[in-house]
Amino acid sequence: MLDQLTLGTALLLGLLGSAHCIGMCGGIASSISLGQTPKAGKYLLFYNMGRISSYTAAGAILGSLDFLIRYGSMQILLRSIAAFMLIAMGLYVAQWWRGLTHLEQFGFKLWRHISPVASKLLPVTSAPKAFILGACWGWLPCGLIYSTLIWSSAANSSAQSALLMFCFGLGTLPAMMTTSLLAKQFQQLLSKRYAQQICGMLIIAFGLYNVPWHLLANVLKG
Repeated sequence: MLDQLTLGTALLLGLLGSAHCIGMCGGIASSISLGQTPKAGKYLLFYNMGRISSYTAAGAILGSLDFLIRYGSMQILLRSIAAFMLIAMGLYVAQWWRGLTHLEQFGFKLWRHISPVASKLLPVTSAPKAFILGACWGWLPCGLIYSTLIWSSAANSSAQSALLMFCFGLGTLPAMMTTSLLAKQFQQLLSKRYAQQICGMLIIAFGLYNVPWHLLANVLKG
């Protein structure tokens, strides 16, 4: 059973990773509202609903592989890997280390098939098209999302991993909703170097806190 701290961590990861999200998805989000001012908010909301649904589905898929890690030592190892992925995510957001970009290579083959479908949905002229576009864009190769997926898989449950990714998606929502709705100050703040470094340090702190140091030490000794 997930506790509030874990769900809160997922939400905060989305919030703290928003600077990267704006860089990856901000352009497509902005284009949705061009020429559609009266319905900009509606279309943007449906786009983000589609994007978050893809994160949730990915969490459910990865979480369903829990049968591969039934043994206690493997669970400890996975939790340790998940914690270290948080640290890597923090370094990535702060732009101190770009190693997570190598993870993105795994998604490019899938994205090559999805990208043409997404392109045909532009310009967005209806809420369903906005939702489908968001659902497609949710599979864009992204080191931040992949590292969060690996972290969420430590829940050892399809439903719980999906819930963690849903909360992560909700955390990215404020930045993505303001990207095209006149709140440029928020976007400018997240693009500043010091803001990225602060967000990165907080994520690293989450990672260090989540490392099961004593359990990992016992496994390594054994």
